[in-house]
Amino acid sequence: MLFLIVTFILCLPLVLFALSNTEVVRLGLWPTGYGIEVHLSIAILVAMAIAFLLGALVVWVSELAQRRRARRAERTVRLLEAQIEELKARTTPPLSLPPGA
Repeated sequence: MLFLIVTFILCLPLVLFALSNTEVVRLGLWPTGYGIEVHLSIAILVAMAIAFLLGALVVWVSELAQRRRARRAERTVRLLEAQIEELKARTTPPLSLPPGA
């Protein structure tokens, strides 16, 4: 229920923005004569969505190197922990017989 309330609160400004910007604008692609007419609010919201997705892509690509380093470090930690366990097993003192046996 909380999710729906938060979603409603976040979507309300978008709906109000779309309702208050109903003018029609022409969007054209410069080197060609291609163009479409859309509502101003739709044009702005689509541009914002594209910018958000491009920004998310840039962040995701920039974090690939960090993820690779983290995986390499985890692999090294596992290898070192295995070596520690092996050394502990090798250095355990032999069991001595109880006195009088």
